[in-house]
Amino acid sequence: MAGGGAFSVANLIKRIVPGIIQRRLKTLLSYFRRFPRPGRLKVIKQKARALLPYYRRFHCPICGAWDRRFESFRGRPDARCPMCGSLERHRFVWLFWLRQTDLFSGARAKMLHFAPEPCLASRLSQMSGLDYTTADLRRRHAMVKADITDLQFPDETFDVLYCSHVLEHVPDDRQGIRECCRVLKRTGWALILVPITARSTFEDPSITDPKERERVFGLAGHLRRYGPDFADRLREAGFVVSVYTPDDVAREDAARFSIGPKVGPLYLCRRH
Repeated sequence: MAGGGAFSVANLIKRIVPGIIQRRLKTLLSYFRRFPRPGRLKVIKQKARALLPYYRRFHCPICGAWDRRFESFRGRPDARCPMCGSLERHRFVWLFWLRQTDLFSGARAKMLHFAPEPCLASRLSQMSGLDYTTADLRRRHAMVKADITDLQFPDETFDVLYCSHVLEHVPDDRQGIRECCRVLKRTGWALILVPITARSTFEDPSITDPKERERVFGLAGHLRRYGPDFADRLREAGFVVSVYTPDDVAREDAARFSIGPKVGPLYLCRRH
């Protein structure tokens, strides 16, 4: 099998090792001839380190994974972490919590997480000091079954509330927002995200056909398209709203976390 056979080791290496790495390996091997023995190891280490940026192009702050590429998702390249499955918005939210809040400080706090994403829930459930509750209308992987428009929790129960890409599926989203405000403590804060895909919010309850909803709203399960005026709905419910974009949180290293410019804003909400 040595030499130029169809199944030779040389051919196998050519198939599985990227061309840039093959060229770097050839360069490393050339140093055995060009440098005296005592200096070879130092030079080889220096050249080997030059390969790291190629394999450590993207970093997921949630699970800690490094990779030279992330998976494509719905036509977006490098969108999904191959280890934990996080998307751009999840990494954006995680960096916001890490850099703009004290959520990970270990202080005691009660948190409510709607429609829990596994990549976040698996980490949040292990956080020291965090009394963590997940909720979903169909319960799937959530701890409690809950309708966001009619929550069973008493007033001012939670210090932190997280609701991402849920309200576009809710017929009466304004009531859902009011319920979020009701169960949040006056000293607490909520992080709410929806897809911003229009200049102004548009909805039409008469559209019930799934295919027509997909055509008009983007997905069959969506009941509206939100615009930047979504912040007004939050204010109507009694929230004081601050809007954050990826530039506000990760301007210098957004590319490393694969958080593109098209990632929508997040809304930090506090009660009046």
